[in-house]
Amino acid sequence: MKLIVGGSTGFVATEIIRQALSNPAVTSIIALGRRETPVPPNAGPGADETKLKSVRLSNFENYSEGTKKELAGADACIWTLAVTPSKYKSFPWDDVVKVCRDYTAKAIETMSQLPRGDATKPFRFIYVSGVNSERDQTKKPLILGDYCLMRGAVETLVLDYAQQSKGTVEACIAKPGVINALGHTRPLWQKGFYALIGLPNIQVSEIAASLLHQAINGAEKDTLSNEDMVEMRQRLLAENEQAADAGK
Repeated sequence: MKLIVGGSTGFVATEIIRQALSNPAVTSIIALGRRETPVPPNAGPGADETKLKSVRLSNFENYSEGTKKELAGADACIWTLAVTPSKYKSFPWDDVVKVCRDYTAKAIETMSQLPRGDATKPFRFIYVSGVNSERDQTKKPLILGDYCLMRGAVETLVLDYAQQSKGTVEACIAKPGVINALGHTRPLWQKGFYALIGLPNIQVSEIAASLLHQAINGAEKDTLSNEDMVEMRQRLLAENEQAADAGK
């Protein structure tokens, strides 16, 4: 399959690409970003770096014909591009909405209308949101209220687009909590604070493996919670171990 990774130079996207390079089910990876996307560090001995193609896009509201040509034939997209909760106050609110909402809307609209690798299957669009994003616009969270409502509205936009596509688009929303880097341990005070406000944790390897699995095999459900993704990663590891044992 041909996979698009939107926001390809980001933290989660880099791990998705790293894992996809070693996954035989993925034959082509289009890394879509403002900057050149390098091969991730520690790609591993089984990684096929020739599968990766970096495609630069300066304006995510306007896909050139050349960019569309590079994206054509894709079977799925994992969209990670957004202004994160920790950074959104550094930008004007209108710019935050543009990146989180408008870029996402343009992406799913543009990509879903391009020729697919297998026209008999829906185009899969996986949107990475957050655990506290709220779709019910009458329920404003106490913390980051406007931001969480906006991200929740984008979730609804993506799901509604898929529903209205009459089967040509399959959407999945991922709602991770705090994403930890490989081998990174947070201080006890930080863990306590996150627990106090109800923020779950997930390893970047766990979310990447789960999203890649959904892109390749189809969405198990339209919304994946943090717990869903942790459990899915554990299940995939167990299945791989069983397969390895069977092959001995």
